[in-house]
Formats: sequence, structure tokens, C-alpha cells
Amino acid sequence: MIKFTKRALLAAAASLPLMAGSAWAEGLISIIVTDPANPYWFTEGEVAKATAEELGYEATVAAHKGDTNVESNLIDAAITNGAKAIILDPANADGSVGVVRKATEAGIPVFLVNAEINESGIAIAQLVSNNAQGAALGAVAWQELVGDEAKYVEFFGNPADNNAATRSNGYNTVLSQYPGLEKVAQEVANWDRTQGYTKMQSIIQANPVIDAVISGNDEMALGAIVALKEAGKLEGTIVGGFDGSPDAVEAVRAGEMAYTVLQPVAVFAREAVIQADYYIKNGEPKVAQEKQLFDCALITPDNVDKYTAPFTLSE
Repeated sequence: MIKFTKRALLAAAASLPLMAGSAWAEGLISIIVTDPANPYWFTEGEVAKATAEELGYEATVAAHKGDTNVESNLIDAAITNGAKAIILDPANADGSVGVVRKATEAGIPVFLVNAEINESGIAIAQLVSNNAQGAALGAVAWQELVGDEAKYVEFFGNPADNNAATRSNGYNTVLSQYPGLEKVAQEVANWDRTQGYTKMQSIIQANPVIDAVISGNDEMALGAIVALKEAGKLEGTIVGGFDGSPDAVEAVRAGEMAYTVLQPVAVFAREAVIQADYYIKNGEPKVAQEKQLFDCALITPDNVDKYTAPFTLSE
């Protein structure tokens, strides 16, 4: 797995300007992500932490790993520790509503990143990738490479995360326009590389002809690539990912992955902390709109050299 140094992560954060006039402030900002073993969530936590410390706060990063009970305990700890704000990547669109409400009722503003909850008016802000735009961007690029006729596989993320359905729906909106594209399998692999690998192995056994794979994230796609490679079927198979993770970018460089859709996690993780800082100091949101979308970008062999830091595409 490709790893970036702390210096590179700090450089990614520093490349995005802070609001002018931010004053030194004391207090804790509690950052809760899903699982830092995944480079996407690792970057999310580290960029948020670096930004909070740059603004003068103490910052801690913890992970719930998709478990709402763990998430609840982490929110309780943030409340007990007197956090000034909580940056949360929610574990479940429905199941995390209660913990966000609990923190808000305790007087701690909550800023959601990466994933939404199915209720508005509780969190101060929900900052997420524009998943519908990113999915359409990826699907158009994928179809141009695959053509009008192919047998393909789709990997679906965690059903408890609204992003999984949004991306899948975005793919289907584009690809359903081409009746010659036959989806021979759709598998839930929960954003996980190992599950992508094992599910792809089973799909290969059941389907001797597979022309392409479109995946809801990079980890599932990378697992599928390993399975295809082991079966001697990777050459000529178009594989598309979603996230813009360092490993996926290396796979694009190597010609194993056709493209990946970059989620600007380094941008909105930083922006969430900047908005939290503004709210702490002014008692009102910096941005009036609660749900804020950040557009995705496409990484292909043509622009892969512009990937200069984790989840950062330079101009």
C-alpha cells in the first residue's frame, strides 16, 4: 500500500488557504472518522487534525469503524472532554442521527464530513463530495473506454452509507442508455478491498467473459484487480474506481486501473474545521447552507502526474 508522510499530508492541508484573520484559540476539536486503515479516511482525519492544530486547537482523531455503538461512545467522550466542536464522518445515515442530536443538545456543534445523515437541522454543516456528479463523470469516462457493448460487473459499497446508492444510481443513469451493456453481476463489497477480491473471484468462476468493472470506491476495485490478475483476465479489462486514493493512482500509472474519480476529501476535511472555528468564535454558521457539495475530478493517465499529495490534484 502506498503511504504518504505526515509532511505530505500537512502540505496537502497547507496548500488550501485558511480564512484571513483566524486568531489563536484554545480548546479541543474531536475528529471521528470511519477507519484510518483506509487511506481515504486516514487523510480525512489527518488533514482535519493538522488544520485544527494550525488554528490553535488541540485535536484528537478516533475511529468508529462503522459501528454505531462505538460512535456513540466516542461522542460521549467528546462531550465529557468538553470539545468545542466535533468533526464526524457518520457511521450510518439513519443510525447516527441520535448521536449528532446528543452532541448538539450538549451544546457542541457538529460538522459532518464525507457522509450525510438522513435528517437536517441538527448538524451545523454536512460537507460531502458531489457523489452524483462524480459518478456521472466516472460512468461517462468508463463507457467511452468500454464502448456500447460489454459484459460488466458493478461493486456496491456499504448499504448503510447513502454515498453507495448515490454512486450506483449515477452509474445506472448513464449506462442504462446503452442497451448493449450487460451487467452480469452486482455485488456489495462494503468499501473493502478484501471483499472486492473474494467477490471478484466468485464472479469470475460464474462468468467466463467479463469485459469491465465499475466500482463504488477504489478499495473494492483494487481487490477486483488482484483477482482478475490472478485469473489471467486483467489485460483488456477496463476497471474504474472512485476516491482518488494513493494506491488507485499508482494502479492508474501502472495501467491496471483505467481511471479513478477523485473525492476532494483534503478540501472538505479542512473546510469543516475552518467552519467549526468560525462557529466557535461567532456563534453562527460560516456558510448558511447546511448541506455543501464539493465537486469531484477525474484522474486518468493523462493527468496522473498532477497528483501531488493524498487526494490532491494540482493545477
